[in-house]
Amino acid sequence: MFGTIRKHQKWLWVVIITLTVISFVVYFSPYQRVSRGLGGKQVNLGSIDGQPVTVESYREAQDDVYLRYLLAHGDWPDKDATAKQMGFDEQRETYYRLLLLQKIKALNVQVSSKSIGRVAADILRSYRRGAVGSLDSFERQILQSRGMTAEDFERFLRHELGLQQLINVAGLCGTLVTPAEAKALYRHEHEELTAAMVAFPATNRLARVTATPEALAQFYTNQMARYRLPERVQVSYVKFDLTNFWAAADQEMTKLTNFAALVQSGIIAGADQAMATFANLAAVIDAIYEQRGTNYYREAGSPEEAKQLIREELQKRIALRAARKKAAEFASVLFDQKPVRAADLEKFATQSNLTVKVSAPFDRENGPAELRVGPAVARAAFGLTEDDPLVEPIIGDDGVYVIALNKKLPSEIPSLDSIRAEVAEDFKLLEAVKLAHQEGAKFYSVLTNGLAQGKSFSSLCLDAKLKPLLLPLFSRSTRSLPAAEEYVTLGLLQEVAFKVPPGKVSNFVPTSEGGFIVSVQSRLPADEKRMEAELPAFLSILRQAGQGEAFNAWLRKQAELGLRDTPLARPRQPELTGAQAK
Repeated sequence: MFGTIRKHQKWLWVVIITLTVISFVVYFSPYQRVSRGLGGKQVNLGSIDGQPVTVESYREAQDDVYLRYLLAHGDWPDKDATAKQMGFDEQRETYYRLLLLQKIKALNVQVSSKSIGRVAADILRSYRRGAVGSLDSFERQILQSRGMTAEDFERFLRHELGLQQLINVAGLCGTLVTPAEAKALYRHEHEELTAAMVAFPATNRLARVTATPEALAQFYTNQMARYRLPERVQVSYVKFDLTNFWAAADQEMTKLTNFAALVQSGIIAGADQAMATFANLAAVIDAIYEQRGTNYYREAGSPEEAKQLIREELQKRIALRAARKKAAEFASVLFDQKPVRAADLEKFATQSNLTVKVSAPFDRENGPAELRVGPAVARAAFGLTEDDPLVEPIIGDDGVYVIALNKKLPSEIPSLDSIRAEVAEDFKLLEAVKLAHQEGAKFYSVLTNGLAQGKSFSSLCLDAKLKPLLLPLFSRSTRSLPAAEEYVTLGLLQEVAFKVPPGKVSNFVPTSEGGFIVSVQSRLPADEKRMEAELPAFLSILRQAGQGEAFNAWLRKQAELGLRDTPLARPRQPELTGAQAK
């Protein structure tokens, strides 16, 4: 199978899989993450539709979940700070994956190796610009770091294609949208309004708010919980900055005479070995440029600029390799101490003429701002103790870091004096919002009385020294309306405006930023000629959406029954620590 993949590609790179993304819904309460390092330990992973979940099947589904996230978002979920914000839950996703794989097996869904090879050739391209040059190097640099292999990747692709077939079958009823139904919905979505609005932004009222010491003290007392600081950590660190290795890397590059030398030295991670025949670095750079195509470096204004970016990329890799070596040598000295102590970082750094810095306090969700290393460092730092104060060297965007625990800070509520400026800003904004709400409600009464007397919306606004805003034509399908979005979200404006009859005004609508009133002058029907031209694409979108909704409805029913004997359905319990998980 992988021979098929290699036949279809010369420079494989990971991109987003274009398969349907399923929106899973939480029905149960997850209580703990099952460790990826389960080893041979017996763990009750529950059962799905009466079939026990084995450690092996759980691991495979978990790997699938990680790979799907990587291909969709460009990073592993435990390294992506936005994963939790987007609602990602590793355990939930893993059990849903297990459920779906069991349904695929029950339906005897078959996927050919040829299809997998074709899809792999389409999706394994252009991932992180030049870090991976082939399937082999993708396995070595990306998969092996997570304990995965190329076979795991093949299995994942097989599952994804099988899942697409399952979606097609289970969601079939959702595709039964007729052209007549599509036309009716198109007309509804593309009906346009001519309207105007008047906004009451709180920011325009900030100057009228006075924050007296007494008012601030009362506000702070009432709002203490919002200012509580979470548990935080500070780390001491030594940075092996790439810039310190830049000149040496430039000199080393001039000594590399062919592509094979680049591969052998680890500067480029494998590629078409036919390129080993190139005579010098310039020829190799030219070949890489040809492989990636003229649109790969869109920020480059010319081929020469693109080739310079490739050269800098190779130079950075050489510098990073040297920085990693120095960091590893320094860290090995620290780890050789018995016992290992955080203070040894300062001691041996001084002996090596290295500078130790201390980070500002940071919490679990936001890593140290001074270290360009991503959120993984925050998780590692919170796992440090006095007995285990060091972590292995961490590779960042601008160097390699060796870190040690400096101190842990408990959760606390800072004093008013220490955050007075922040409290004052919050107080003023809240009071300004209250003023906006009061004035908006008052003007609505003036507006309705004036309209009943035959006055116009614009004149009443001007009489009240308010600025009416004439809006461009918009419909329910409008996706951007900058003139209005300065004051209100487009979705809220559409929701309010399309409930107002022509010639009428809405109530005052309070928001967290102030509020608004919208006046609707007229409604314009959808353009019939445009509808006829756009109907095929619109119908296709409707059927895809219907298929997704039908599939999710089917999946909800399956999950309610199939996942009732899994950790997702059990009462929440304390999360296992790293030591307990092992």
